[in-house]
Amino acid sequence: MRGRSVSPVFVGREEELTALSESLDDARKGTLTAVLLGGEAGVGKTRLVQRFAEQCTAGGAHVLVGGCVELSTEGLAYAPFTAALRQLVREQGPAAVTGLLPDGAERDLARLLPEFGEPNGDGETDTGRARLFEQFLTLLERLADHRPTVLVIEDIHWADRSSRDLIAFLSRNLRTPQVLLVMTYRSDDLHRQHPLRPVLAELGRVQGVLRVDLPRLSRDEVAQQMTAILGRTPEYAKIENVYERSEGIPLFVEAMLENGDECTFPDSMQDLILASVERLPEETQRVLRVAAAGGNRVGHALLAAVSGLTDVTLETALRPAIAGNVLQIADNRAYVFRHSLIREAVHDELLPGEHQRLHARYAEEISKDRTLVPPGRAAVELAHHWYGARDDRWALLSAWDAAHESFKTFAYTEALQLLERVLMLWDRVPDAAELTGVDHTAVLERASEAANAGGDVDKGVKFVKAALAELDETREPARVSQLIVRRAAFKNSKNQPGVIDDLRHALRLVPENTLDWAEVVTPLSRHLMLRGELAEADRLISDGLRWVREHGDRCLEGDLLMNQALGHSLRGQLESTTVINEQAIAIGREQRSGRVISRAIGNLVDTLIDMGRADEALRRADEGWRVAKKYGRLRGSGTFILNNRAEALEALGRWDEAVETVETALSHGPVLRTRYALLRVRADIALARGEMPLVKSILSEIGLFTSRAEEFVQDIISNARLLIGWHLTRGEPAAALAAAEQVLAQPKRSSKAMLSWRLLAVLRNVCDAAQETEPERSAAVRAHAAEVAAGLSVDGPVVEAYRLSYTGDFDAAAAAWERLRRPHNQAKALFRAAGVSARSGDREGAAARLKVALPLAEALRATPLIEEIETLCRRVGGLDLAQEPSELLTPRELEVLRLVTQGRTNRDIAAELFISAKTVSVHVSNILAKLGVTTRGEAAAAAHRLSLLS
Repeated sequence: MRGRSVSPVFVGREEELTALSESLDDARKGTLTAVLLGGEAGVGKTRLVQRFAEQCTAGGAHVLVGGCVELSTEGLAYAPFTAALRQLVREQGPAAVTGLLPDGAERDLARLLPEFGEPNGDGETDTGRARLFEQFLTLLERLADHRPTVLVIEDIHWADRSSRDLIAFLSRNLRTPQVLLVMTYRSDDLHRQHPLRPVLAELGRVQGVLRVDLPRLSRDEVAQQMTAILGRTPEYAKIENVYERSEGIPLFVEAMLENGDECTFPDSMQDLILASVERLPEETQRVLRVAAAGGNRVGHALLAAVSGLTDVTLETALRPAIAGNVLQIADNRAYVFRHSLIREAVHDELLPGEHQRLHARYAEEISKDRTLVPPGRAAVELAHHWYGARDDRWALLSAWDAAHESFKTFAYTEALQLLERVLMLWDRVPDAAELTGVDHTAVLERASEAANAGGDVDKGVKFVKAALAELDETREPARVSQLIVRRAAFKNSKNQPGVIDDLRHALRLVPENTLDWAEVVTPLSRHLMLRGELAEADRLISDGLRWVREHGDRCLEGDLLMNQALGHSLRGQLESTTVINEQAIAIGREQRSGRVISRAIGNLVDTLIDMGRADEALRRADEGWRVAKKYGRLRGSGTFILNNRAEALEALGRWDEAVETVETALSHGPVLRTRYALLRVRADIALARGEMPLVKSILSEIGLFTSRAEEFVQDIISNARLLIGWHLTRGEPAAALAAAEQVLAQPKRSSKAMLSWRLLAVLRNVCDAAQETEPERSAAVRAHAAEVAAGLSVDGPVVEAYRLSYTGDFDAAAAAWERLRRPHNQAKALFRAAGVSARSGDREGAAARLKVALPLAEALRATPLIEEIETLCRRVGGLDLAQEPSELLTPRELEVLRLVTQGRTNRDIAAELFISAKTVSVHVSNILAKLGVTTRGEAAAAAHRLSLLS
């Protein structure tokens, strides 16, 4: 038996080790959060990370380590995070770790480790996983308060979906200094459909994430590795042989040296890796085959039980493998293969019958004593081993049980995979219903629930459709109704039509004044409100509130109150909207329902913006964000709140902050409707700044250049306003007018300040711009807009400011916008007022207004408005603009000359500059004299030659 073949000296990797060290320095400053270390299998990722961890520990940092295992892809959720958490508890104790978390947060972590007590009983599947993510983020942040903290996660190419999602979440949201994630993955394993590829692509776009590729060793580094292993400098020919055949992969160098002085290279890579195993005693090889079936890491007690060996006999059999560095001893009396490639090679050597027998033995022993595996892993281990044993009956039952356990830890994607296995095996097991206690349809329903919670809409729709096909709505109407409601939710999340039809169908299936009825009334009334069918929604809400209050369902009462507040908001009844939302918030706090609190705060923020109370809106938005974070609702209500926060910032002219808020919200992967709302805010700012390629990209994504129909009033109006703004900014008044005609043809409108009144102010601009070229159509749009305005209420200062802009009282509008501290709207109103003054002959009044408007627009970097203001300034005069002075001509003469070069007549120039034709004639005579020319054409040529107008 040969000795150790691992180099006792750390060879090469100085550049990569330096990069990791510098990453920790950057993490201390808060400028870096994660490192992705990629490389081929056997290239030395683990060794590098181990050396880095040693340096970190020596420097006072706290290093936590977790690894993914192949079993993770079959439902073992959060494996690396559970391992790191277990290490932390082992080092500090459960009480100390609990002390780092918010009150009650340990109950979320109890889903991963039983040391934290009983798990939280919260049944809100859509929030539990998000809350778990928040608690882990908080834990890392609190640990970093004391010293730098490094979390190492190895082999993320094997990570389960939940772990991948948590990795992405932490990478996006870790902003606290002194925390660094280091993750390793096999780059050669990432085929085109590998689930890690989109995660790596996403993280590559996240600021603060560094990718490091670990190359193969150079010839000199291979020589150093060989020297360290052999204890002497090998011959040049031997170095050449090993380098050429190993291709610089350290694991293969070690394997070749283990083959003796000849350094032979077997026919296949697997033979090379197995060479060190095949030199071991036969009994040791047999036990290694048993261990390989258990995974990369297996406990001593479990291995003894499965192999049938006593402790002493097992230790005797394993000692050569440990001495030969095939196997290593880990903590908690466990054994780990030195490299996963070794385990894979040994496992691949199992004969088919041997493979099934060993997996069956593991399943039998774990079934007898679940403490043989780490806490929380028994159910998934059993599902894995019974499936590997090809025992359909037990594979089905264990997968069903493991799916139930996965739900408890919010590992919905893993639960879905297990439920799909149950469905696959169902027809092979005659008594499947008796075993599981449910029918086939119930498995489909559970799978649709897992898909819904995990965000897999397409699979969710498939399972709902399959479940509905197995049910008769005349026999089980409540069950069918629940599935139809879920189908409607899937349609809504994909922005598909038919939501209202589904919900009405579901309502017809259940008897009135029952819990099932109230649970359908709630989403139906909300969607009716959003579609503008307020009267029908009001009736349903009134009936629903009466029933839930009689039966004491406070959370449903809160939901219905928010729907009622939505109706008041759409009618422009702001004070009552605020009161009702505050009532819903109080109910949410009473019931400790994060869903109700966060949604109600988001609605309240929206109302405060419409009331002109933007500062208060921002404060409540910050409160709502904290609530959403506490209750794990960042992706849902949290991003909705951020959207409303961005709207407040946009209104106040704090555009850079608004853009940052939009980007933060988008990084959380909001549902499609929220994403579109966020993109609209971003498009408003981009349009105001003249960032037309970005505007085009956003409007294309939202679907404004296609014929896709919207159902919600706010979407219809907001999209129309953006499309009109796009055409006006591009100088396309006819196209803008067509968009105006189209939106006015919609039967449903709203008195909400940021919707219809804002649109009406834009429609006036459209008609003014298109008046000369399309007078009849413009007049028709004006008349139609006046009819709409007559039917709208006026409540609050924001509505009044938009009303003044719409009616053309621009000076009063500018004053109103100034009081509201909305600089862009103020500058636009001043510009329009200046135009009115200029056309009436009051050039001084126009200049005075433009003098106020220009710095407002410049501060916002509102390029299109700046250009319009500067153009009008040149036309009216009286305002010095930043331009190159001319020694020959005055500013007014330069403006006249600019128009002369365009071939304009004196009459045209007079109309353009709001002066008389006689005054133009004087300016032209002065220009000709100063330039020493006699004709207008010669003046134009001179202007070009002297670059007077550049």
